Amino acid sequence: MFGLGTPELIVILLIAFLIFGSKKLPEIGAGLGKAIGSFKKGLGDVEEAGGALKKSLPVVKELTEVKETLDKAKAVTRVLGK
Repeated sequence: MFGLGTPELIVILLIAFLIFGSKKLPEIGAGLGKAIGSFKKGLGDVEEAGGALKKSLPVVKELTEVKETLDKAKAVTRVLGK
């Protein structure tokens, strides 16, 4: 993750427990979980919109086809080179 091991996470959780108390921690955890879920959903929406944009632009479509053709040609040359 960020180079955090088990001891570091335990210290962080203890400090959070001391600062926020036992009643607030579940609320904070739930809010954090919802925020992460919302972020992932938004990221998925952006990736989907980008994919739709790529498919709708003719130049990008042609370039994608050229790239696929080049990739196939590279694969053939690798097979023939062996």
